[in-house]
Amino acid sequence: MPIIVNLDVMMAKRKMSLNELSEKVDLTLANLSILKTGKAKAVRFSTLEAICKALDCQPGDLLEFRKEEE
Repeated sequence: MPIIVNLDVMMAKRKMSLNELSEKVDLTLANLSILKTGKAKAVRFSTLEAICKALDCQPGDLLEFRKEEE
């Protein structure tokens, strides 16, 4: 998939665990884990906003587009 989720990178930079982020954004560990591993097919803007607030970052810090090799 050409959209890369860098949630784990931002969490490491902020020294925040998945449990701590889960509590701050009011999402289950399972849903955050799906997002973190890049298995999510979609993300709500409200969820993205909550994660950005908790990690003090921009959406572009979390999501990256890479062209697929042909």
